[in-house]
Amino acid sequence: MSKRPYGMICPITLACDLLEPRWTIPILTEMWSGSRRFNDIRRGVGSISTALLSKRLKEMQETGLIKRVKDSANGDVNYFRTEMAIELEPALNSLAVWAQRHVDARIAVCDTKLPVLMWKLRRAVVVERLPQRRLTIRFQFSDPNLEFDTYWLLVRPGSDNELCTEVPGIDVDLFVETSLASLTSILLARSSVSKEVSRGQLYVSGDATLAKTMDKWLPQSSYGDIDGIATS
Repeated sequence: MSKRPYGMICPITLACDLLEPRWTIPILTEMWSGSRRFNDIRRGVGSISTALLSKRLKEMQETGLIKRVKDSANGDVNYFRTEMAIELEPALNSLAVWAQRHVDARIAVCDTKLPVLMWKLRRAVVVERLPQRRLTIRFQFSDPNLEFDTYWLLVRPGSDNELCTEVPGIDVDLFVETSLASLTSILLARSSVSKEVSRGQLYVSGDATLAKTMDKWLPQSSYGDIDGIATS
């Protein structure tokens, strides 16, 4: 961890020094969202190597932000935030509100990684607002140079949602054609389904009920209803 002096004595700078190493706050945020296992944290954070994540997790244990718990019965390892880290929630929440109000919408969506976005969508889609039957939703992205430009979201009542990058051999209920920026804008509440459709950035076809209620079951940032949000 960096020990660079800031030239003044201030609790804020001390907190910054503790949280300064890159990925510390995204890791804590992902754990706040419920991820506890190494691979879940890595997928949720995105763009971090396994070696660097291991290093950061070890450092965060040493500083008291998280604890590592190994199940002696099966060897599974889980990571949990400590009370010290949980106390950061109001500060992180305030940062998120500030960003929604003051960070330009184009900047907010420009650095999103598609695999990370789809992994989060898989977990956060509002299943209760979908028809209670097996569903397959195909997302196809128009962006160039993607490793995978098509994802299939499989929803089964009573089971965890699945995400595939290969044709699952199941009839598709809803086809969604969009771009990374367009879908990110909707999920971050910087835009809306209707606005992206009217702009020609989102095309939906297939099951009429699924298409009509897309703005209900598509997960949206919990910071989407704050006053003064900077929209695109």
